[in-house]
Amino acid sequence: MAFTIETCTAQHIGDRKEQQDRVGLFAHPAQKGTLLAVLADGMGGHTGGALAAEQVVQSAKNNFQSGALTADGIQATLAAGINDAHDGIKLTALSSEQDPHSTACLFILQPGRADWAHCGDSRIYHFRDGAKVSRSFDHSHVMNLVKMGYLTEEQAEHHPQKNLLISCLGDDAAPKIDFGATAPLVGGDCFLLCSDGLWAYFSDDELGRVLHEFPVRQAAEILINTARDRAKGHGDNCSLAIVRLREVVEEKPAPLWKQAPK
Repeated sequence: MAFTIETCTAQHIGDRKEQQDRVGLFAHPAQKGTLLAVLADGMGGHTGGALAAEQVVQSAKNNFQSGALTADGIQATLAAGINDAHDGIKLTALSSEQDPHSTACLFILQPGRADWAHCGDSRIYHFRDGAKVSRSFDHSHVMNLVKMGYLTEEQAEHHPQKNLLISCLGDDAAPKIDFGATAPLVGGDCFLLCSDGLWAYFSDDELGRVLHEFPVRQAAEILINTARDRAKGHGDNCSLAIVRLREVVEEKPAPLWKQAPK
């Protein structure tokens, strides 16, 4: 089964003075049909957060291009992208007066499968024909309470400490990394990476519906503009990357001749 791959990235500075999110899409230099999507939400005074997020993008790209993209090696490649970025961010903190941190979402698409990893509260969604298949679980205080049964996910969305992270890159402790994967891939699979400046304003059903009903660039525009409207002048940086698969329908060739009537 053949697919076309539709991709898009989008960002808005929101109502902040600086854009500290970073997002990127990279095709593999040697492996056809293989790509990396990476998104990072930087945190830190002045340019510290932006530098931390940029470190995530560059580290992910370097490991993607040089790592083992095999079933046995893909998790190590994803983990190395996050851990190397964490080490680089820590070095930046030692050599400056900044206190940089970042989230990280890494997604690798290969023929027949997709793999991903994340740390922090930037999210990776998997939809199929608009229905949610999976969503990454935030490394945050309130989502930890959800996991332990003290809160529902709906209560967590409105909790005053929902942005308090329990793991991120650049912290004293090593980053907590969660992995996901899916195979085989089918037409209608759609993957969304986004920062909390975007997902905070949508239900999962809304995200899936927009991604299913509109072309990827139009979907990105709708999501960014809606997040801006709902933020009412108090929005964070918002960023997203979309990777969507469409099945290629092979058209039957027209007959070269028609049988003459008797």
